[in-house]
Amino acid sequence: MSTTTDNRSMASAKAQAQSGQADIPAHLQDLHCFTETNGVITTTMFDVPGYRVTKVLGTVYGLTVRSRNWAAGLTMVIKSIAGGELRWFTNMLYDARNDAITRVVAETQSRGGNAIIALRFDAGELGGFAQVCAYGTAAIIEKVDDSIQTPPQLASPGPPSSS
Repeated sequence: MSTTTDNRSMASAKAQAQSGQADIPAHLQDLHCFTETNGVITTTMFDVPGYRVTKVLGTVYGLTVRSRNWAAGLTMVIKSIAGGELRWFTNMLYDARNDAITRVVAETQSRGGNAIIALRFDAGELGGFAQVCAYGTAAIIEKVDDSIQTPPQLASPGPPSSS
């Protein structure tokens, strides 16, 4: 990699760190690891440090079922003979997970919630189809400790840097 490219990468990483945005490594970006939650805090923990639950809104679910097209399925069967990751299937499952999160967040927002606590996933195969379910407890939470930083994925981007 050239020095100019290295300098641009370092400047971009520095600007991203200063803006408070999450740093998603390039090798993960193609796997769709980040899902926009529209400001809803999601956690697999049973509490949110620095926040207090003011109201529990009940269990929320987001479900999706995906199928693969027959051509991709045939290609993956042939590829599986050689072994290794079946990236098309991996991407399909990431997309399914992201859809499930989007739906559980939408259900939380429709109830007036701003957090999902104890978020979990369940995945399985149903007659050749992949199903993913996201579920958790929708809640309204409020910040009680100002020393706790807003999670990077919820921070609004700062002004563009002039570097």
